[in-house]
Amino acid sequence: MRLVLASAIAIQAFAFAPALHAAGGGGANPPKPTNTTKKCLFGRVYDKDRGRCVKPDKTNFTQDELYSAARELAYDGQFENAQDVLRVMDQSDDRVLTYWGFTYRKMGELELANVFYENAIKANPDNILARSYMAQGFVAEGRTDLAIEQWREIKARGGDGTWAEASLREAIRTGLTYSY
Repeated sequence: MRLVLASAIAIQAFAFAPALHAAGGGGANPPKPTNTTKKCLFGRVYDKDRGRCVKPDKTNFTQDELYSAARELAYDGQFENAQDVLRVMDQSDDRVLTYWGFTYRKMGELELANVFYENAIKANPDNILARSYMAQGFVAEGRTDLAIEQWREIKARGGDGTWAEASLREAIRTGLTYSY
């Protein structure tokens, strides 16, 4: 019952939060499934020009297209497949580092996830999505003090009212973390 009530409160909070995209591409909603998650297997990405699934390094996908595919796979719970896409991307891109962290956090590798989040933040201190995801890992570990530090950083960096800030605020308040 508590989980249902907390979920209802969280849904209400997000209904009024702006659907802004945080640095790193996170938004108020998970990505919509495309043929990449509906049809492709083994870390392949759907190439609409070819009309089939291809290895992410075997076509002319842009970094943004690969990022969208990795994000979609990660939110679908296909963490290893998302990592297959991340491997062929620019490893200095803070969005890529953020999603390495996200996938490792979801796989239960919190220390490794935090290394990637910290590198994402070092590359772009205003990456509020990396800060939010890292702090949600802190909440899951019961390290609320560290989560609150990141929440304050997000607000100080202009993230007040964004999905990254609102979801972290709710996670700190309820102890429940979010998958997107």
